[in-house]
Amino acid sequence: MKILVLGGTVFLSKAITAEAVRRGHDVVCGARGASGEVPEGARLISIDRNKPGAFDQLAGEQFDAVVDVSKYSVNWVRDALEAFGRTTPHWTFVSSISVYADHTTGSDELLPPLEDDPAEEFTSERYGSVKVASEIAVREAVRGREFIVRAGLITGPDDPSDRFGYWPARMAQGGRVVVPDSPDLGFQHIDVRDLAQWIVFAAEERVTGTYDSTGPVMPFQMAIGEIAGATAPPGTQLVPVPEKVLNELEINPWAGPRSLPLWLPQEWAKMVGRDVSNALANGLRVRPLAETALDSLEYERGLGLDRPRKAGLTAAEEQEILAAVS
Repeated sequence: MKILVLGGTVFLSKAITAEAVRRGHDVVCGARGASGEVPEGARLISIDRNKPGAFDQLAGEQFDAVVDVSKYSVNWVRDALEAFGRTTPHWTFVSSISVYADHTTGSDELLPPLEDDPAEEFTSERYGSVKVASEIAVREAVRGREFIVRAGLITGPDDPSDRFGYWPARMAQGGRVVVPDSPDLGFQHIDVRDLAQWIVFAAEERVTGTYDSTGPVMPFQMAIGEIAGATAPPGTQLVPVPEKVLNELEINPWAGPRSLPLWLPQEWAKMVGRDVSNALANGLRVRPLAETALDSLEYERGLGLDRPRKAGLTAAEEQEILAAVS
């Protein structure tokens, strides 16, 4: 097949490109190229989707499948559909579980759609609403040919967010490791390579529909234990810290500086409680968490375990928490 990947240089789009090339497809990547190279075997066409006529270089080309990973612009989505939607038999749009309005109960109600507005502050709610608008645009343009992937937490090597990688990197250093004491919290993730394989498989087999696209739910404490079992040296001690203490010390959930990555407060608990049985029934396959942890650790070591991170605790911050509970 001839596949157009709108992206191809970073994380998921790069993994999709590599997988499609591995499976023998002719892959064209439309991207600025500012974030790096595309995988070997793919062809990069320089495209800036913020500029008029972004797709002029591809005028007249036809593709068997298009994969759009547009992160935060319904205008980008519409422009791509205008350029290629009428002639492309299969269209993948990577959306997000952030489209859901209620992460407390896990209902299927969606946020209201929103148009692009660069003047507005970036928030998780606005991000989800722009994704809702993008999904609507895709369905209107290619109804019956769309494969909409509502991705959850994407993990594995090359993850630029530093979220999941914090845990294998920290476990590998041993000692007393602060973990959130959240017995009722779940955990869901999808290894970037597994999601990429499913997206390419869906293009090959013409899988259509809208799917929550992450792995099965498991208890958060079990997930932390599996990561530790795969990456921590003997003698490592996990120290559960009550959420009350973490809140008092102003430790942030999920991501960012001074955070315990992937820990979520109760009002967000169902963000990691989505039913993925439909995705699994339609070809999604997931690898063991320990494998993702080991491969992520190898990637983390290449970057440096002691480097400044976008997400997680510094050694000093962790010692502050340990002192508070000792």
